[in-house]
Amino acid sequence: MTSPLRPTSAPRTALVDILDTLALNAVQEDAGTAAIARSVALLHRAGLMLDDGLRTPDSTANRLMRIGAVNLSLGRLWEGHVNALALLRAHARPAQQNRIERLILAGGLLGVWGADGPDPVTWDSARGCLTGAKVFASGLGTATHAIITVNSGPQVRLALIDASDAARSDASAWQMPGMRATTSGRFDCDGLTLSAFDWIGGPGDYLREPHFVGGVWRIAALQLGAALGLLDTAAKTLRGRDRMAAEAQKTRLATQLTRALAAATLVRHAAQCAASEAAQDSVATSIATRLMTEELGLDTVRAVEQSLGLGHFGPGSTTLRMAQDLSVYMRQAARDAMLMRLADHAFTRDGALWDLVG
Repeated sequence: MTSPLRPTSAPRTALVDILDTLALNAVQEDAGTAAIARSVALLHRAGLMLDDGLRTPDSTANRLMRIGAVNLSLGRLWEGHVNALALLRAHARPAQQNRIERLILAGGLLGVWGADGPDPVTWDSARGCLTGAKVFASGLGTATHAIITVNSGPQVRLALIDASDAARSDASAWQMPGMRATTSGRFDCDGLTLSAFDWIGGPGDYLREPHFVGGVWRIAALQLGAALGLLDTAAKTLRGRDRMAAEAQKTRLATQLTRALAAATLVRHAAQCAASEAAQDSVATSIATRLMTEELGLDTVRAVEQSLGLGHFGPGSTTLRMAQDLSVYMRQAARDAMLMRLADHAFTRDGALWDLVG
């Protein structure tokens, strides 16, 4: 595999000290005038790249919320990195874990690419290589390595690939109104042999909880952070127009803030459940948290549109960019299936609901 991005040798800084810079970077990254790699480098400098969300779940949840509030595209890439590291620590051999940690400390960024298109990624035993391609692969050109799913169904496998080959990457189809800075797209895996990737764990390991659906609390944390960031920016805009004192504005935004404060407690609880390895309860709690923060995000976008009016939709509108990022990000896969899974867990036996309450 090729070497990762250049390492960061500058003195370590605290996350809170780089949030303003990450917010400023988000504007240029969305416009395509600056690469998101410089913001990733700041996360390296802040010492965040060995966080797997399992050792200090409260801290990880807070970090996801704070990053999501100022730069959701960056938050998406960091969440994928945290997810990848958690999967590696759960399923990889010690030697593989050590090698990946060295790559990360040298400046690497990991991704998790699970979405298949018309030509799903499979292992061709006759040719001795992978075939197919991944779609919606986030961080093309920035991620140095990615964990991908190979085959499908109960025997799905994980493989760690070098993601730095520009000839295999195609982000041209990523024409979404939001999350543009993630540079997502298609990655061609056809022809990758065993010398070019590592198997991580065995068949079916990827589906083991709480590291599969149980990890969607991280998505919830980003959704919540982005909603809070949008509320904060809307309030700042209203103060600049001398309109924040209006009771209607206070009511509209404070209603969403109240829900967000409750959601923050649930996000942290879900993170702790996942770290405790209480597999089934953590899955249900993470699903509930993701669905709750999605509804909050949708209502927050609506409230901000009502509060700011047409100005929200004007050229260069910060709230519009943030709302578009959040709206695109909230469209995660399998929402209805997750709601059904939560209902099945909570309502099919006596006492199950109260197990979730704790």
